[in-house]
Amino acid sequence: MKAIIYRANGGPEVLELVERDLPAPGPGEVRVRVAVSGVNPTDWKSREGANGPKAFPEVTPNLDGGGTIDAVGEGVDAGRVGERVWLYMAAAGRPTGTAAEYTVVPAERTVPLPDGVDFDVAASLGVPALTAHRALTVAEDAPNRLAPGALEGKVVLAAGGAGAVGHAVIQLARWAGATVISTVSGPEKARLATAAGAHHVVNYREGDPAAAIRALAPDGVDIVAEVALGANLDLDLAVLANRGTIATYANDGSKPVALDVRQNMTLNTRFQFLVLYTVGPAALTAGAEDVVAALRDGALPVGEEHGLPLHRFPLARTDGAHRAVADGAVGKVLVDVGE
Repeated sequence: MKAIIYRANGGPEVLELVERDLPAPGPGEVRVRVAVSGVNPTDWKSREGANGPKAFPEVTPNLDGGGTIDAVGEGVDAGRVGERVWLYMAAAGRPTGTAAEYTVVPAERTVPLPDGVDFDVAASLGVPALTAHRALTVAEDAPNRLAPGALEGKVVLAAGGAGAVGHAVIQLARWAGATVISTVSGPEKARLATAAGAHHVVNYREGDPAAAIRALAPDGVDIVAEVALGANLDLDLAVLANRGTIATYANDGSKPVALDVRQNMTLNTRFQFLVLYTVGPAALTAGAEDVVAALRDGALPVGEEHGLPLHRFPLARTDGAHRAVADGAVGKVLVDVGE
């Protein structure tokens, strides 16, 4: 089979296209014939060593993907062979990510795809959808599971709604019944956030964004899903409801975060920092189950018309796919692997 590997941490030039023997699934594992691999910021950061030096002699990158189970290991239901699935956390603590024609993963990291859901959607789930789910289920006054009506009466602010996670926040929050506001940096991203389903879009570079958000949500925002905490903290606190939650999954721009303790005491602010690597299996399982329910309801489409443009690369150009994500491509970067 063809696979992308790297033997040393470094830039995208360390990625190589190689031929490898077909892997065999071990106990509790499945082998997936990968159709599409999804690329996330954590994939190129792991390749560069930002998450620590690699733990294996060679690593196939990329956490997410979509494909078909073609073999199972001991202890896995043989009836899963032929099942169309989406994969998450494929390369987490393992050397076998989705940038390969076949990959072996623990069975629980493969989730059946509902009928009619294609592999582009499958490869766009994983990190973005599970991160969004976690951000939306950690508030003091909100449920820990998502379903239609679960966030009825709540106001959600999706920071950076044109990004992959922001896009998933908008879609899941809208599906769960929240009023969704998204902040963006310009008219093109406003168009994408609106296409994703945001009820209201505010350009944070124009006028008084806090006043604009307060006009839309006079009682404040209940949940902020935050991608750039340092840069956006003042705005978040200016619009946050009492006992509101700021769930932050990144700090784009790396601006240091300084907290005014009394201000946050007065608000009873809840800060939830999150990363999928250490969130625990219960949260991942709950997220995957709720994402499947949303998929069945048609709530997570991708593509330009749904607010998430797709950028495609062949397997041999996985280095280009990593570069595109690192350079801030707007939308979702996919690697076409197989049929």
